[in-house]
Amino acid sequence: MPLAPDIQVKLREAVRQFWQVRRAQSEKQGAKTGSRDAGERAAVTGGAQMDGFVSLVRDVLTEYGMPRTSVHCESHLELPGWYRPEKQWDLIVVSNGNFLAGIEFKSQVGPSFGNNYNNRTEEALGNATDLWAAYREGAFKPSGRPWLGYLMLLEDCDNSNAPVRAREPHYRVFDEFRDASYAKRYELLLTKMVRERLYDSACLLLASGEPNRHGEYREPAAELRFEQFISSLLAKAIAAGRVAGR
Repeated sequence: MPLAPDIQVKLREAVRQFWQVRRAQSEKQGAKTGSRDAGERAAVTGGAQMDGFVSLVRDVLTEYGMPRTSVHCESHLELPGWYRPEKQWDLIVVSNGNFLAGIEFKSQVGPSFGNNYNNRTEEALGNATDLWAAYREGAFKPSGRPWLGYLMLLEDCDNSNAPVRAREPHYRVFDEFRDASYAKRYELLLTKMVRERLYDSACLLLASGEPNRHGEYREPAAELRFEQFISSLLAKAIAAGRVAGR
């Protein structure tokens, strides 16, 4: 499926916007409190950093014919769960009463990666497990099996690429995790989630913060490239008869 030739340009713009928004949030909070820590915390919790990626996916879907009213990324994002009443996804596609797709857009920036990596892992696994249980119990009738996607932007820096020692007080970790950096751990996480069919596709982008005026990024795993991610989503929409192939 041929994609728009400027897709990489738009992806770089989303990366550039991520760093711009994050920096603005950090500076705004730091100016109010005079605390660097508070500014960093604001950049983590302020939201909006991933809006460029959300808008990019929405725009690709609508360019291929999906009605804009079917792509929800600002409101009406709640979906029922099995272990909880509902969960708010970052983008969902609901067309004529059929739940077609749900996507999570996440990021992680240093300097500390350990706790956040564990939290992101538990969150990603839990969200998918909850949704598939709800689907099994008929929460989305008459929808067929929806498409789930997960996109992660990770800061490309020394701390995210350095080997990390695994703790093994009782049992050995699996060999692939031994001395794996956090970048490699995320690659393993996303790859395994797709292969276990918790998510239909996933994307991993690594991008450095400063200087990054042109939105440079790299994709460490061919299986997790953005073009493959968005092509998989469009294939689902085409198969459901909601957009036209080109």
